[in-house]
Amino acid sequence: MFQTAPIEAASQSELTSQMAARLHTALTTHLQQAYAPDQRKSLRLFSATETAELLGVTGQFLRKCHSEGSLPEPEVIKNGRRFYTGEEILQARHLLEASSRKPGKYLPGRREGDKLQVIQLMNFKGGSAKSTSAIHLCHYLALSGYRVLAIDLDPQGSLTGFCGIQTELEFEGASIYDALRYEDPVPMSETIVETYFPGLHLAPARLVLSEFETETAVNAGRGVAFFEKLSKAIQSVESSYDVVVIDSPPALGFLTLTGLYAATSVIVPMTPSMLDLASTQQFVEMTSAYLGVIEDTGVKLDHDFFSFLITRDDPSDIPSQQIVSLMRALFQDRVVGATGLRSTAIGDASMLKMSIYEVARSEMTRSTYDRAKNSMDAVGAEIAAMLQQAWGR
Repeated sequence: MFQTAPIEAASQSELTSQMAARLHTALTTHLQQAYAPDQRKSLRLFSATETAELLGVTGQFLRKCHSEGSLPEPEVIKNGRRFYTGEEILQARHLLEASSRKPGKYLPGRREGDKLQVIQLMNFKGGSAKSTSAIHLCHYLALSGYRVLAIDLDPQGSLTGFCGIQTELEFEGASIYDALRYEDPVPMSETIVETYFPGLHLAPARLVLSEFETETAVNAGRGVAFFEKLSKAIQSVESSYDVVVIDSPPALGFLTLTGLYAATSVIVPMTPSMLDLASTQQFVEMTSAYLGVIEDTGVKLDHDFFSFLITRDDPSDIPSQQIVSLMRALFQDRVVGATGLRSTAIGDASMLKMSIYEVARSEMTRSTYDRAKNSMDAVGAEIAAMLQQAWGR
């Protein structure tokens, strides 16, 4: 039961301590109910129709593969209907790719000679749906057959929570901070954990990551370079992944800058409002200044794409559509054509630390679900096309 008695405290520190304790109790209770009995998330099953769509085949082709034995039957069959786990879908991709005449049809990731793609999502305006966009991109790419590493550079750990590790309850084990710290850093491989989502690994964040800002300020005064730290950490594990997705904190500090140096591409999520437009202008201006400082050291930064992503888009809202039109007029193809819609389906899923891909269509109003999923599919597909273009395909 939650405490409902008034808080009485002798000092401000005692007051805030009691507030923190009550919030911790409430969060713990909620998470225990959500992830009971072991507080671990699990991915739902996918219907045969969804699985065929994900694989890019017809339902008839999928049934033929099962009847011929080229694909094993899924473990779950209810009333004659097949349901697939994420692991079974990934296994099917590997089996189909092995017999495909077209390389990359089922596993579209890196080939020999392709460089690792590192996408950083960044904006210092809170509420830009940055973490929501990051997790949807991670899930879309993983379901599409890419080997994805998510790196959470935000000490608040929003992306970490989306991936099933509850920072509110604290967790044991290494985090991305341990690979970036100045004293006795650990190998990047020791900070990475598998998630419940097949094809997606995570370098999680903890609140201690905020110490990187202080440590960097101290070490910068001693002439110690900081911006290469994440890049070098990623290089040590790059053979295991096709794409890295970095979720940055809502600030243009040292964490964001070390991510910017490591990135091969940048996406700036923004909501279509005049306030966000003004904030984004300031953000880009500051980013330019910091990039100039880095380049003055002799380092050449060359991003494959630097694009804006419109989030929480409401096509029926005329003022917001004017902002969207302005952005497209100003930056043409540097604005992602697809937009993330403002949707109760995405909002409700996010409240449960889930993406739309984790929610079954039957659990929501179907038209609302379809609009939301189609929106995120379109964004994911366009960014995936950018990745393919960067690989020269």
